[in-house]
Amino acid sequence: MKAVAVFPRERDVRVIDTPEPRLTAPDQVKLRILEVGVCGTDREICGFHYGFPPEGSDHLVIGHECLGEVVQVGAKVKSFKKGDLAVLTVRRPCGKPDCPSCKEGRQDFCYTGAFKERGIKQQHGYMTEYVVDSEKFLLPVPKSLRDYAVLVEPLTIAEKALIEVWQVQQRLPWSCPHAGKSKPGICHHAVVLGAGPIGLLGAMAFANAGFSTFVYSREDEKSEKANLVRSFGATYISAQVTPVDKLVDRIGTIDVVYEATGASKLSFEVLKHVGPNAAFVFTGVPGLKGPAEVDTDQIMRNMVLKNQVLLGTVNAGRDAFEAAIKDLREFKRKWPSALNSLITGRYHITEAKTPLLSTDGIKNVIYFGERNGSVPLG
Repeated sequence: MKAVAVFPRERDVRVIDTPEPRLTAPDQVKLRILEVGVCGTDREICGFHYGFPPEGSDHLVIGHECLGEVVQVGAKVKSFKKGDLAVLTVRRPCGKPDCPSCKEGRQDFCYTGAFKERGIKQQHGYMTEYVVDSEKFLLPVPKSLRDYAVLVEPLTIAEKALIEVWQVQQRLPWSCPHAGKSKPGICHHAVVLGAGPIGLLGAMAFANAGFSTFVYSREDEKSEKANLVRSFGATYISAQVTPVDKLVDRIGTIDVVYEATGASKLSFEVLKHVGPNAAFVFTGVPGLKGPAEVDTDQIMRNMVLKNQVLLGTVNAGRDAFEAAIKDLREFKRKWPSALNSLITGRYHITEAKTPLLSTDGIKNVIYFGERNGSVPLG
């Protein structure tokens, strides 16, 4: 079968032929991969900045955002049957007896760092025609989400952030009296930093939770992304027009910040302006470009005197995947045009280098199957 692989020692990315996987345990499920999303992590791996092949392998099959169709199930599989749609989680437990998180199935909070991640760290990923994995790492997806379910995995970043915000903010009387359980964000202002796929999906999740949602990014306020943000009821603020120190004038009190840029200097500048009892969530991983000047006195003073929380989040547990599937159904119902606009390109596997080596578009997707006129991967 065909797969897209990175060869770190050769510094090469190419389509390879690799053996088709088979079921080797009764709890396993075999999937025919339909689509795989391309993200910044994939591009970093293809730039040889990250990514680790499995032990004994000279290559890593990439891809960790996927949608598949079940083609075969093991004898002990109970939740899936042939023809079902499913997505897969990414991180696998470290297996260390002293890691309580992995023992409880919460490898997204692994203590040892010895976890593996499909398509990223020491396990082959999903950018291939067939995949086999244990049933416990799969989640069912309704067929009504066939066109959008490849967005589940990037959306899980925002969903985990929201889960953690709800948990953290239980420390204080935070919910408004008229905020129902389905809209706990009512009365609060959320700022999303960045208008890439992580930021836009996050903005939709925050808006869906009832927050007054603002997206702060570099693009002009008349750009397509700005119009997309407005289409699901959020407000777009361009950094070209509004500097960071004027954000509060445009927004009011900032209760939550969801960072989706990986730009550390910008993030710490915004952190200086968040409100009392606020939560600031980091999701980006910046490159190590060297020190930047930060007003640490003001930030620390605010955090202490205003009871603020700063947290980082990475990967996602099953609860975030379930929340993402649920929210995608809501997005489709409420904002179908906005949801359609997020996927800006679909490329056959033979054209994989185009989205992997380019940042054009919002979310690009690689698909499998026959297509006339396919261009071989160079």
